[in-house]
Amino acid sequence: MADRRVERCVLISGLSGAGKTTALKTLEDQGFFAVDNVPPTMMSELMTVLSRSGSAVDVGVAIVADARGDALLDDLLSTLDELESVLPSVTLLFLDASDESLVMRFETTRRRHPLGDGVTIIDGITKERRLLASVISRADILIDTSFLLPSELRAMILSELGEAESPISVVVSSFGFKNGIPIDCDYLFDVRFLPNPNYVPELQMLSGKDQAIRDYLDRDDRKKTFVGRLESLVEFVLSGYENTSKKHVHIAVGCTGGRHRSVAIAEELASLLSASGRLVTVSHRDIDLEAG
Repeated sequence: MADRRVERCVLISGLSGAGKTTALKTLEDQGFFAVDNVPPTMMSELMTVLSRSGSAVDVGVAIVADARGDALLDDLLSTLDELESVLPSVTLLFLDASDESLVMRFETTRRRHPLGDGVTIIDGITKERRLLASVISRADILIDTSFLLPSELRAMILSELGEAESPISVVVSSFGFKNGIPIDCDYLFDVRFLPNPNYVPELQMLSGKDQAIRDYLDRDDRKKTFVGRLESLVEFVLSGYENTSKKHVHIAVGCTGGRHRSVAIAEELASLLSASGRLVTVSHRDIDLEAG
């Protein structure tokens, strides 16, 4: 473990409003250790510190370095040379856009230009272009984002870096309605229409993880039909998200107490999704609470 080190670094630079935040989030979704606006003189030291980070070592580090650092930006090129001398892979990604596109974006968001108060947006853009002139000349990848949607920029960045789109992470959770609906779920399904094992004395203290509960629910033909349709719907939804920036989907299944029916259905759905190659995590919020 002692000889583990960061081997890949992507430096993200460019004009304010050109998409650096989108680029950083794109790489963070890919597993990169993402850092925004680090002074160039600290980057080499940061690589050493991040040798203790699994994601930084296994995937890489993505760093935004832009004109917000003002005078510190002068050190970027020498730092780039230093990083290239010690890391196997260093890529400078530069994002540009036309003046017209940048002005429109600032006016749409009603943000001031980050180079300071008391200057017009176009004056800030002009000053920033001057500060970044030496940086753009060193770019390994140069992308003009003037007419790109965020999803198109994301796809172009991944393509230029030779990155495969990371799979969507799916969380399938169970819960009990009487304990409250989970506030962070994307989709919620109610299985209280299924027969409740809580009213069968020999099943009451079991949970939906037990085969006896699953066998009990399987006696109802509606259960098989529901699970089949639920799997089809979820797969349809997930396939729709594959070309978007959404990389985490939480599907919640609820019953009365969150111990029997919701647990069994969540477990079965998760198993089906896993079998189709999905990256799935299962969580049972209320399974250890009182039966119901």
